[in-house]
Amino acid sequence: MTLRSLSQPPAPHRVVALLHPPQTTFPLACAAEVFGGPGPEIPARYTFDACTEHPGPLRTQTGCDLVVTGGLPALERADTVLVPGWPQGQDAGGAVSPAVVDAVRSAHRRGARIVSLCSGAFVLAAAGLLDGRRAATHWARAAELASRFPRVQVDPAVLYVDHGDVATSAGAAAGVDLCLHLVSRDQGAAYALRVARHMVMPPHREGCQLQYAELPTSGPVTDSLAPLLDWLSERLDQPISVADMALRSQVSPRTLTRRFTEQLGISPGRWLLDRRIAATRALLEETDLPVETIARKVGLSSAVNLRRRFHEALRTTPAAYRRTFRVHQAG
Repeated sequence: MTLRSLSQPPAPHRVVALLHPPQTTFPLACAAEVFGGPGPEIPARYTFDACTEHPGPLRTQTGCDLVVTGGLPALERADTVLVPGWPQGQDAGGAVSPAVVDAVRSAHRRGARIVSLCSGAFVLAAAGLLDGRRAATHWARAAELASRFPRVQVDPAVLYVDHGDVATSAGAAAGVDLCLHLVSRDQGAAYALRVARHMVMPPHREGCQLQYAELPTSGPVTDSLAPLLDWLSERLDQPISVADMALRSQVSPRTLTRRFTEQLGISPGRWLLDRRIAATRALLEETDLPVETIARKVGLSSAVNLRRRFHEALRTTPAAYRRTFRVHQAG
């Protein structure tokens, strides 16, 4: 080996995005922004390309077509195969074909890293790459992923999961979190920080995706629980035990717990805590009340207890949540 060859920079890391119509454009754009050239002032250490099972015009969810010239053989040359979303349901063309499954499996066998953003996890699951592993997807599709692929350990809370050879992210902007994490792992934290600054993004976001999920509601329940749930919702500021709930419903605590499990899928205590966390979120978003006052209003007794429970549920602090989601009203 010559001295000149030793001084040559390493070859760029090849990222190939696997697309499928109707392609969602936001996660594709996020990945392209991170890997496809973050700006002239930052040295390019990746190449970014796209392929699809049937090359040519590719329909997107935004109403315009992309012209994708690369077919599945492009995955044979990828260092990272990236699936930036996948259509919802087979009726939307979202079935994962045997050809796609084979191409993804083949890339993985030869050592390529396989990455999914948002609903792209369904492709990795179909290929068997997530069996027995934790995986992330958009919180709204986590139950569907778990139902269709019971061997996958779906985590509806995290922003992303990285196993080294396989990585998955939650929905939408969580794809940026994962992409920046991979850049940091590949190229170092300083390079990832430069990319994040160019995108006007934090290099690391605090918390988990559950803080972005819709506030939980009671949902449809039979008449046996509905009156109790209404009664509880009006008394969140009061200390209420499972025994108190059972007494109100004129049943034993064991019977009440069974009814909650059958009708809501959780315990009475878990349901009440979820409602208290939901009320906390609303007060953090809509008021300037101090955490101590909010704790009393939602029945969590103290600021210390509220912070602990809030962090357990959402992986972030009340203060950080308020900074992120506070709604400022003019006037």
